[in-house]
Amino acid sequence: MSTTDAVTAEEDVTDRWSAVRDLPPSAKLVAKVLDYNDTLTQSELAEETLLPPRTVRYALSRLEEEGVVDSRFSFADARKRLYTLSV
Repeated sequence: MSTTDAVTAEEDVTDRWSAVRDLPPSAKLVAKVLDYNDTLTQSELAEETLLPPRTVRYALSRLEEEGVVDSRFSFADARKRLYTLSV
């Protein structure tokens, strides 16, 4: 990989996370966990991040406002929503 390629790759990562940069730490953590996992429910996110469910709800709402996270209803359990990272 040339220096130019490395700089371009680094800029892509920077641009990808720019919407998350000014969000609270909890939102950043939730986004990073979603980056490593394809799709998770709110309760799975709380389990993975060790954050309280209320904090995860707040983080998800902030991420949705920024357009970083997409949510849809679970076909297995319509009471739950599935969250995926969209950046």
